[in-house]
Amino acid sequence: MLRYIGQWDTFVIYLLSSLFIVFCILPFHEFAHALASYKLGDRTAKYQGRLTLNPLKHVDPIGGLLILLFGFGWAKPVPINIYNFKNPKRDMALSAAAGPLSNFLMAMVFFLITKIFVIITGVTSIDDYFLTFFMFVIQINIFLALFNLIPIPPLDGSRVLTAFLSDRLYHKIMQYEQYSFIILLLILSTGAFTNKLSLFFVYIFNFFNTILGHPFPYDLM
Repeated sequence: MLRYIGQWDTFVIYLLSSLFIVFCILPFHEFAHALASYKLGDRTAKYQGRLTLNPLKHVDPIGGLLILLFGFGWAKPVPINIYNFKNPKRDMALSAAAGPLSNFLMAMVFFLITKIFVIITGVTSIDDYFLTFFMFVIQINIFLALFNLIPIPPLDGSRVLTAFLSDRLYHKIMQYEQYSFIILLLILSTGAFTNKLSLFFVYIFNFFNTILGHPFPYDLM
């Protein structure tokens, strides 16, 4: 018989979801970068053992621990040598975009898993263990995709943006890349992107939920 969750159970599901981030979601994100760069002509990631779904090749110990403790962290970035690309700006942008796209793909897969689960079990309450876990995984993937598309280095969105910039402007921006992480933290601390990310998050979640016949019984508001 399916059980329903309380506060302690919610914590356990959150912990399991965090472990899923560290050992599944982030490795898949980094593998997508490695695969895209490999297909576009750069074998650097392959030579360094990153063209794999083995999570141990992608997990950063400090970044993984921070995710478990605070819900925010990172994996090891995939090494890419743009000089191996035929079209460096375009191919770098495509390699960067592969990461967020992999998160949207995983979100869609878990929407489908949720749909199948609801059909088989008849469970529709969001208080169910499995639906809560599926919801966490979907939300994390959508948020991770949107967050990485912010066009500020070192996030993937900055690499995507370079495909649309002139070489002169691109090199000018890259001069300040060493300060970009501090700039990113300052912007995030002001909440400048919070409302916009939340708005896009709701739109994307509701879009997936609608086209798949509402595996979750309600849309986000």
